[in-house]
Amino acid sequence: MKRTVQGVDMVLPWSHRLPDYARVEPEYGQNLPRLAVALAEAEGRPLVAMDIGANVGDSTLQILDATDGRVLCVEADGFFLDYLHRNVGGDDRVAIEPSLLLDRTEDVPMAPVRRGGTTRFVPGESEKTAPMVSVEQLRERHPDFSGLRLVKSDTDGFDVTLIPAVARTWSDTKPVLFFEYDHELSRLAGNDPLQVWEELAALGYDLVRVWDNGGRPIGVYPVSKMAEHAAVLDEPVTTRKFHFWDVAVSHRDDAAGAEALRAVQPH
Repeated sequence: MKRTVQGVDMVLPWSHRLPDYARVEPEYGQNLPRLAVALAEAEGRPLVAMDIGANVGDSTLQILDATDGRVLCVEADGFFLDYLHRNVGGDDRVAIEPSLLLDRTEDVPMAPVRRGGTTRFVPGESEKTAPMVSVEQLRERHPDFSGLRLVKSDTDGFDVTLIPAVARTWSDTKPVLFFEYDHELSRLAGNDPLQVWEELAALGYDLVRVWDNGGRPIGVYPVSKMAEHAAVLDEPVTTRKFHFWDVAVSHRDDAAGAEALRAVQPH
């Protein structure tokens, strides 16, 4: 089904919830393309980005509609891969890696659990078991993206382990890191959501911008204070008015990244 969502044309399965989210929350998902524009403007050159958990390609479509650049899409679910190819497969600014990205080499098979417009991977055998690739292998396979400057990750709980791995692997370019931060999904995937802040601090990342899951800005904080601020995500959802956060993090030696984080504003 072809739809126009937030001004961008895309092909979506009938059950996909993106149009509903965008209708209820007009700011939903707009922080990422605005961040992409701010970073490209701060650097004065086309953006090199990666979309982990690319789904149908909606984030990539919005980034490339907003600014010039190239995007490496990583998606493992064959169902959404079909839509990803239909949406961006013919665009020479986009490369597609049809694999499940892991922070390390792993021999345990991973199978998709699909719900609405998203997919979570769990250990298990199935006819839809996903091919896997480590972060290091991903960089080797796609040398055209060695200049990576923006990373988006939405992998339903694996973001807190993937993001530090990507930051280590592309430490020479110090990319801005944008990811979904959800305590419940992280723990469901067997990951400690607070450890990500210690790891990013050790890698030199020092500034964090936070939005709620509807794209409304919450604040800008030092990485050192994030565990304290994130305690709200362990409170009952009925008392905090949002389900999870979107966060963007910049490196202390990345002046353009810090400038972009501070410049992003809702319209």
